[in-house]
Amino acid sequence: MTEKYLTVTALTKYIKRKMDMDPHLRNIWLKGEISNFKLHSRGHMYLTIKDDGARINAVMFAGNNRSLKFKPEDGMKVLIRGEISVFEATGQYQLYIQQMEPDGIGSLYLAFEQLKEKLRKQGYFDQQYKKSIPQMPNHIGVITSPTGAAVRDIITTIKRRYPVVQVTVLPVLVQGMNAASSISKAIKKANEMELFDCIILGRGGGSIEELWGFNEEVVAEAIFKSKIPIISAVGHETDTTISDYVADLRAPTPTGAAELAVPSQYELLGKILKMKQSLNSLISITIKHHRGNLERMSNAYAFRYPEQLIRQKEQELDKAKERMDRAFQLIVHTSSQRLSNGKTRLLTQHPKRRLDIATKTLQQLVKQNNQLMKQYVEMQSIQLNRSMDKLTLLNPLEIMKRGFAIPYTQAGNIIKTSTQIKQKDHIRINFHDGIVNCEVLDIKEINDG
Repeated sequence: MTEKYLTVTALTKYIKRKMDMDPHLRNIWLKGEISNFKLHSRGHMYLTIKDDGARINAVMFAGNNRSLKFKPEDGMKVLIRGEISVFEATGQYQLYIQQMEPDGIGSLYLAFEQLKEKLRKQGYFDQQYKKSIPQMPNHIGVITSPTGAAVRDIITTIKRRYPVVQVTVLPVLVQGMNAASSISKAIKKANEMELFDCIILGRGGGSIEELWGFNEEVVAEAIFKSKIPIISAVGHETDTTISDYVADLRAPTPTGAAELAVPSQYELLGKILKMKQSLNSLISITIKHHRGNLERMSNAYAFRYPEQLIRQKEQELDKAKERMDRAFQLIVHTSSQRLSNGKTRLLTQHPKRRLDIATKTLQQLVKQNNQLMKQYVEMQSIQLNRSMDKLTLLNPLEIMKRGFAIPYTQAGNIIKTSTQIKQKDHIRINFHDGIVNCEVLDIKEINDG
């Protein structure tokens, strides 16, 4: 009974084979809008193609998208050619894209605009990076096809306008898949040679596909990094390429580039003639001016009456010498006075003098201090004697000499009142010259009243 049931894998494989064998699904032409665009690190593109009613998952492998001239983005409407198959791991059908074009705009034009915007944001078109074209170059490098009409027009125009300049052609491919690589390598080679004052990069007219080599990012980068100024002359006047925007100067045609690169010998000759005429005129005016000065000098008093002028100058010299002598004497006197005053001030501030004054001051202070100390000692001695006299009067021994004695109990306490002792108590009486031991025979109280 279980033989009737299929596995999910078997069913998915069956559906996939059915789709793969359907000729209507092998070559699908589809248009729609991109959403959920994702560029994988391996180069594969994963996206969803949708319209107002439905959507389908799609993938464009790196081998197919490598030739795209534009970068797909969310919201972009595209025309697609591919095939429908099933991705077995999820059982979902999806579109495998083989070709993709923008809907309503050419892919090359879109790629052109995308690269143009990218380079503009990076500053490749900024005027601050533009190098000036030399007015009279010695050596010009021409990067173009060696067999096209453009190279003949450039060389003919340069030799006609400025035959003294040296021209070297660096042959390159100007169309096809390898054109961009050939052009960028030639620009780098020209910089490495260090021979050229200027480079002309160009070719004749053509379609956007034929001119596409000049719209590649690698060419724009080589032009931007070139140390030699570059004139871009690609196609006709109406043709515009990325190299035109990045170059230091854009010419409408290859012939126009040659005219911008070198001056006209006839114009230079005309300028030389005008400069020669201006120089001759200036020389004539200068000679006339100096001749007039010479005539005025020859008619001057000094040349007509030199002896009188010398005598006058001798007198002026004598007066000037007298004024100088007086001024010198005044300076010497003033300086001497200032020196004398300075010497006096210096002597006043001389260290020995200041030391003598300080020594005298110190001696006076020492003398005053000794006197004050003597007076202080005398006063303290008088006060000490007075204090000693007072202490002598208060000394108990002195009092005892005048007939007084001090009684003590047997325990050694001073007897201050009769109540401290009793009859037959033994007491001690201290005199100033000895001690008497006594026995109390009788006690009589004295009534103060």
